This record gives sequence, C-alpha cells and structure tokens, in this order.
Amino acid sequence: MNRLEILVGALVLAFALPSTAATGTPPAGASMPGYAGSASCTDCHATEARLWHGSHHDLAMAEPSDETVLGDFDDAELTAHGVRSRFFRKDGAWTVRTDGPDGELHDYPIAYTFGWTPLQQYLIEMPGGRLQALGLAWDTRPAEAGGQRWFHLYPDEADMGPDHPLHWTARDQTWNYQCAECHSTALTKGYDPATDSYATTWAEIDVACEACHGPAARHVEQARAAAAGDADAWSADKGLAVDLADSDGATWLIDRATGLPRRSVPRTTHVETELCARCHSRRGQISAHYVHGKPLADTHLLSLLDPGLYFADGQILDEVFVHGSFLQSRMYASGVTCTDCHDPHSLDLKQPADLVCGQCHPVQHYADPSHHHHEQDGAGASCVACHMPSRTYMVVDDRADHSLRIPRPDLTLQIGTPNACNQCHADQSADWAQAAITDWYGTGTSDKPHYGQALHAGRGGDPDAPARLLALATDTAQPAIARATALELMRDHARPGRLQALPGLLADPDPLVRRMAVNWLEAADPRVRYQLGWPLLDDPILSVRLEAARTLAPLVRYELPAGQREQLEAAVDAYRASQLVNAERPESHLNIGLIDMAQGKVVLARKAYLKALELDPGFVPAYANLADLYRTMGSDQEARETLRQGLAKAPDNADLHHALGLLQVRRKDYSAALASLKRAAELAPDNPRYAYVYGLALKEHGDPEDALRVLTAAYNQDPANRDLLLALITIHRDQGDVAAARSYAQALRLRWPDDPQAEALNRELAP
Repeated sequence: MNRLEILVGALVLAFALPSTAATGTPPAGASMPGYAGSASCTDCHATEARLWHGSHHDLAMAEPSDETVLGDFDDAELTAHGVRSRFFRKDGAWTVRTDGPDGELHDYPIAYTFGWTPLQQYLIEMPGGRLQALGLAWDTRPAEAGGQRWFHLYPDEADMGPDHPLHWTARDQTWNYQCAECHSTALTKGYDPATDSYATTWAEIDVACEACHGPAARHVEQARAAAAGDADAWSADKGLAVDLADSDGATWLIDRATGLPRRSVPRTTHVETELCARCHSRRGQISAHYVHGKPLADTHLLSLLDPGLYFADGQILDEVFVHGSFLQSRMYASGVTCTDCHDPHSLDLKQPADLVCGQCHPVQHYADPSHHHHEQDGAGASCVACHMPSRTYMVVDDRADHSLRIPRPDLTLQIGTPNACNQCHADQSADWAQAAITDWYGTGTSDKPHYGQALHAGRGGDPDAPARLLALATDTAQPAIARATALELMRDHARPGRLQALPGLLADPDPLVRRMAVNWLEAADPRVRYQLGWPLLDDPILSVRLEAARTLAPLVRYELPAGQREQLEAAVDAYRASQLVNAERPESHLNIGLIDMAQGKVVLARKAYLKALELDPGFVPAYANLADLYRTMGSDQEARETLRQGLAKAPDNADLHHALGLLQVRRKDYSAALASLKRAAELAPDNPRYAYVYGLALKEHGDPEDALRVLTAAYNQDPANRDLLLALITIHRDQGDVAAARSYAQALRLRWPDDPQAEALNRELAP
C-alpha cells in the first residue's frame, strides 16, 4: 500500500456570532495562569471594549437565556431526513427532542448557544464531557429574506442516521475538537485517551480580549502600577505577548506603477494576519502550546489549495475560512492586513461597503463606469461583487472570497473554474463574458499565465504537468500557498532527475514551501535524503521539523553518526506528540502507525492502527494499513480477515477491494482476485493504479484483449501515466502488434526523453 497520511484538520462549524453580551460561567478550575479577564481591560480601553461588546467575537458562545436564544422553542417542529424534531421548554430549559446516538428520540436540554447571524446553532452536553453541535439550526435572517425557521445543516446528505459521520452525535461534530479552540479564550481541551473523555476548560466562554492579545496579567499589573504613580512600571513589551498597536507610523500610498496600495513604512511580518488565521483558516493543530505572535506554522498545519477545498485557480470551493484565500492576494503581498479593512474590535468594515476599498484605491477612478462598465448604482459596479465573489455555506451563510482577484472568464474556458461575471450573468456563457472583458480591457489580463493552469494540469495528470508544476514551485513571484500546492501535486512525480531544484526549495523563506519540499525526499535514495533533509530537523518552524522527522524516520534503520540517531528519535517523538494533540481522532493514530512502520516498529504500528479502529470502527484507512502490516509479517490470514472486516463496514470502498485482490493474487486465488481488482477499478474509475493492476491481472490470467481494453481506457484518462504506457507497449508487442507498441513507445520517449527504458524500447521496436 502507498503511504496514507491524514491531515487532522479543524473544521469550525460556524462563524456567525451573537450581538448581545453575556459572560458565561467557566467550568470549575478554569482559571488560567497569566490571564486577567476582559473585565480588567475596560477601565483603560473603554472605546475598544464598547466596540467589542456585542460583536461576533463577544458571543462566540453563550449560556442559554431569553436574550441569547433566538430559535423558536415554543413547540416548534421540523422534519428532516425522516426525523421529526420538536423544540420546546421543559423545566425551564430550552429543549430539543430529536434522534440520539441510538437512533431513538430523546429530550436534550440546550447547554450553549453557538452563533447569532445569519444562523444560530446549539450545543448539547453528552457523556464524557463532550459538547455536540446539533445539526438543526435556526435561520436568524428576517422572514422576508427566507429566515425565521428551523433547518437542517446537511439537507442533501443521504442516510443521516447516527452512523453518518456528520450526524450531530458523531466525532466530527464534537465541539471540544472541532470548534472549541476558536470560540473560547485560553481553552484547554483536556482530552484523556485512557477514558476517551474530555475535561475542557477555558478562561472566558467567548472570544475575549486575550484570545487575540494574549495573556495580559502582566500588562494589567504594570498598568495599575503606572496609574498608582510608578514611573518605571512599564516594561519594553508593555507586559504583552504581542503588541498589536500599529506603531510603525505607516500611511498608505498608491504605487503609480502598479495601482496597488503600499505602506510608506513597509511591514516585514504578518503577525496580525497570522493571529487572525489561527481561527480564520482551514488548518489542523499540531501543538497545544500556542504562543501569541509566533508563526502560525509553529502550531498549526494550513491546508493547501487542495481539490475539494479550492478550485484549481485557488478560488474558494469548500468552507476554508478566508486566510488561504487572502494569502493568494496581491493585497497580502503588499502588506495589507485584516484590520486595514475590518475594525479589530467590532469586526465591522471600517467603511460602508465598497468605500472600504476606497481607503487605498482612488474612488474617482475605480467607481467610474469607464472602469466597471456597469450601471453606476447596480450590483456590477460593486468592487466586492467583481473581486470578492461569494459562495453560500451552512445553507444560509454567504462568505466572500478574499483572494481579491480579477475576473478571468478565460480560465473558465480553459480549466473550468468559476468567474464573477457568470456568477451574476448566469444566463450567459463564459465565451460571452470573455468577449465583454476583451472588449473593455483588451487581452492584457487573459494573456497572462495563471498558477491555476499548472495546478489544473497537475490535478488532471496532464503529460506536461510535472514540468509546469516545477516551474510554479520555483517561481518566487507566485503566492507561497500555490507553490506549496504545486509541490504537493508533484509528490508522485518527484523523480531523481528533478531533485536538483530541491536545495533551493528546502531553503525557501516560506515554511509552507519548505514543508512540502521535504516530501520530495521520499523519492531520493537514503544518502540524498540524509544530506538534504537532515538540516531541516533544526528548522525554526515546528511544522517543517515534523515533516522532516516523518520523512527521515526510515533512516533509523541505517548506521548514523554519533548522536544523530538520538536526534532523529527525538524528532520522531516530537512528531508522535504532535499527533497526540488530537488523540481523540483515528487519523492521528493512523499517522503514528505509519511512522512506526517506517522505522520497522511493527508491534507499535499494530497498536496504533488498532487504536484508530477502537476510536472509529468505520475508519477504512486503518483496515487497509493494518492488513498491509499483517502482510509484511507473513500473516495473510489475518490480513484477509482485517480486509473483510473493513469491507463489512464499507462494502463500496475501492481501496479495500484492491488490497484484498492483491492478497488473493499472492494466495494464487486468481478467480477471486480478478473479481476484487475489477470491483476496485469500477469503484474508483479515476484511479489509474487500480486499472493498471487489474489490466495486468487480466493479462496474466490469459485475457490480453480485455487487459488492453482496460489499460487503453485508463491511458486515455491519464496519458501521462508511465506505468500504463509501459504495460500497453509490452502487451501489444507480445501480441504481435508492433505498430501499436511502437506508437506507445514513441509517446513514452516524447514524455520522458531522458528515460533509458524509453530509449531502449524505441530501439527494439524501430522498423
């Protein structure tokens, strides 16, 4: 089996919070060292406190009350996915009667409100210290806008019973893991792996002052001493973990050459942006020891521009919470930060609507019809409508794309990505939109290459994808998140001949690029892996060090210089600790098992895989890797039983069918193997590897015609696949069809001109 590593990503369930203040009561023992509490900030920072009071941050969570509960609990009902739920008051508590983990109806009191507008969710306390986010939400919008109703957050999901991963009682909906870090201040998750339970605590129930400014007890102490007349009270850092005051004396100017804003005093760091990104991003947590002002990559793994999250050109697809989009923008590259547009305390825009753009961009030019070519007061005249198109999440919540891009209908035509023009003019074609753009602005923009073209080629396995991706990865003028994504897509194409680019990438200033460059070392021999990868164990950023530890872990089997074995083992221990930050997740234990296997620690790997299955008996990757472990131990019987257990949980999983087919080949049960491999290829038609293996099995079983049919279909989908080409060459040659074999051999040489095997086959098949 190929290595399967899962990024444990935090998915914040809502970011739409209330506007009425409530403090909530922290759980017992929630006093956090170094934290003073927001009440201690008010005397000196009355204006900021007034703005924050009632903001979305103020009530990220709240205890239920007449002021904070917005939903209709006056015997209201909703039927969704075949379940009739009722909302009512019982013994003074706001209560919902709905299906529980056993599929039966039960009464559940609401423990906390969660969100405010345009929707409000509700948290329910369950055994083991869990708070679960109810899948039924209240639409807080006005009735005339379609609101004031109960609705289900996943209306299009099938079979939303208690076994569904998105059912409100499932692990994926547990507040302690999914939401808590970003909706409370100074939160300690308090998960106990021995009992699979939580003792979660916080300093304040909501996103209070110290959630952004860091623990402020020293600051408050110094402020009080200064107020009492101590002239030496203030330390250089004011007692703060990070000083967010914009004290660089900068003003914003417009660069005449580019038309973009720039600071009169350049900002060399993105401390403020990364503070916001801790929550306003799609990311996974790798350390429980967050330090305000330190790089985000020291505690979190940011998701890249992956399929399912972003379109190929980086536009938002799934709910990605802004930061990954903003990293792609020219605004970010120019030093613009979140609070240049948003007030940091009220969270409102600093100016109404498009006027926030006018803070930097000359309104007299950009608001003129000669620029936007729409009716002056129409939607098409809006900066946001064209440059920040929105998508709707959680049924009713519109989120704007923060990559602040120029509309590109030409990319819609080339690679199928959306564009703002056709989002408004849905009745028109992309050709129509591109013609309008060309008529208004010429071809200057559409003639420019875009990194989305290379990423699209990489996603589709185009023949020239490796070269295009490598060019993108090494182009320092492109956004780092796009360059890192190119490296991720090249993971299967990182052949030794392309490793010459690695030294520069491993020394790149951006940790996203360095982290993904380390992956390439898996294509290198142990000597090169050691020479290039070892320095990364001392990288200043934790996420890079952890990736280096994972990649270098197999070297523990080799002779290492004195002291370096201990260094590597310590790095691997740090990797294991990073996974245990989310010890309640099966993905974490899978990753631990994988790194144990890489070191040859089979017993520990087996223990980790079994722990993953204990946490989630339906977690398919653990079955696949556990079966492969048994294979390496020579225990095909246990491997087969493990795969059958997995298929009982997931009968339509292609990975398990494929693994079972390979096992049956080894056991010489060819008839059963063909059935399993065929099923895998059918279930995953976009996986060329499964078609390749099935095709070879057909050929070995004496059916070369069917083998060629399967392999040709797979090759037509993935013409850059070297294994498919080699199989087509050899089978056609062995069948006597030299002309067809020669044609495929020429294609192989065209795509891999330096490949000795391609050259040898072309000589062999030459007329």
